[in-house]
Amino acid sequence: MKLFLVQHGEAKSEEEDPDRPLTDRGIRKTKKSAGWLGRQHFNIAEILHSGRKRAGQTADIFAARLAPEHGVTAAPGLNPDDDVLPMAGQLAGREETLMIVGHLPYLNRLAALLLTGNPAHAPIAFVNSGIVCLEREEGRWSIAWIVVPDLLPE
Repeated sequence: MKLFLVQHGEAKSEEEDPDRPLTDRGIRKTKKSAGWLGRQHFNIAEILHSGRKRAGQTADIFAARLAPEHGVTAAPGLNPDDDVLPMAGQLAGREETLMIVGHLPYLNRLAALLLTGNPAHAPIAFVNSGIVCLEREEGRWSIAWIVVPDLLPE
């Protein structure tokens, strides 16, 4: 199973807009990452996001390029400070490729739990609009690859 973890695109500050939508730069970089991933022809079954505006916008941009079979869903339990154990449990029985678009520190803690067994360890430096691909083989998770938009060609 592959799991794609994506930190939402760059968002406006709360002072600029309390809903914190993506900035123009955040939209551009997210489209760049989504375009690259779309050209890799991964079959992503579903995209989950926290329901916050910036995560939903990021998920929609990826979905436009990836056309996930089960669409895009705002899922409970994906907010910045939510417990990662419920999602780790859901992933244990899942075989279809999934993308989670979320926030820090949630994504750090989820990746740490899957990779090291300890959510307090942070083995990955997430970047807005970046993609982390984890892969589970024989019950063990590993980092397959990481892509950040600034390293992608225009």
